[in-house]
Amino acid sequence: MAIIDVVRFDGLKSRDWLIYKYPSEQLVFGAQLIVQEGQVALFVKGGVLADVFYPGTYTLATENLPILRSLINLPFGNKTPFSAEVYFVNTAVVLDVNWGTIDPIQLIDPKYYVKLRIRAFGQMGLRALDVTTLFKEVIGGMQKFDIVKLDKIKEYYRGILVIKAKTAIADAIINNGISALEISTKLETLSEKVREQVSPEFEKYGFSVSNFFIQSINFPDEDFEKINKILEDKAAFEIMGDGRYATKRSFDVYEGAANNQSGVAGAFAAGGMGLGAAMGMGASMNQTVGNPIHREDTKECISCHVRIPIGSKFCPECGFNNSEMVCECGNKLAPGTKFCPECGKKVL
Repeated sequence: MAIIDVVRFDGLKSRDWLIYKYPSEQLVFGAQLIVQEGQVALFVKGGVLADVFYPGTYTLATENLPILRSLINLPFGNKTPFSAEVYFVNTAVVLDVNWGTIDPIQLIDPKYYVKLRIRAFGQMGLRALDVTTLFKEVIGGMQKFDIVKLDKIKEYYRGILVIKAKTAIADAIINNGISALEISTKLETLSEKVREQVSPEFEKYGFSVSNFFIQSINFPDEDFEKINKILEDKAAFEIMGDGRYATKRSFDVYEGAANNQSGVAGAFAAGGMGLGAAMGMGASMNQTVGNPIHREDTKECISCHVRIPIGSKFCPECGFNNSEMVCECGNKLAPGTKFCPECGKKVL
């Protein structure tokens, strides 16, 4: 193989490379080494990292290759051929490193108490921070190669990244009481938190996490439907009020029982009614279904103004007493009257 007199790597069309091994190991003292901006050149002999060169143009000599010279036992100033492995490392910030949780994070939403399957996706930027550590932890432990793409490194450390991201997201939702529906408003803070947790792990391998973003946290539509049903019920509760909403829910149960007579007893038991009350309600339902009440057979509740059967003493909607009252003096009183307008006596 011909002896190389110029050693350089102009880079690839894409920026997704991390490590490039120069194809020839046959060099000569006096050859030129050109290191581009955003690169670092490593000289390796027998698996040992010898000398490191940063951006610039160098004439290879025993003066600027002191460790390599000692490894191959050449006298100072000698210009004879030698062999060594040369690696170029990309030290520029590498963007668009996409990541995502392979398996969903399963947890209970702290606000709506439903089980959710949450997935997260985002982007991370990596940069080679310590090329010496990088060589020892990555290059030295990998099989022979010509080029290492960033995707290979991402796959190599995906487990670390995903575990840390899952832990931070679960902690924010469970321990901080943030609902999964509200987590999107916390993405910036959460991204910074995960970056702080991930950075020390990558520094162990010579990398710096220049940026880290959680772009999306979501869960399946069927999980959202569970929360949506709760929100609908909550809205009905707030609009109708406590008593009316409870009444509505009870009538929903009774209506289902009317459509399935074999399940009447169970339905009324679920509604919290005793057997006698169930019998009475059953008769009322039978009257409602078989003999509809006409408007002339109803009256207006004094309290809530809904239409109720004319013979009802108490309103089935609000419970107000609508029965006719008679004063001791014989005067008929309207429901709700506190003092007799005829004799002035207080109504008990």
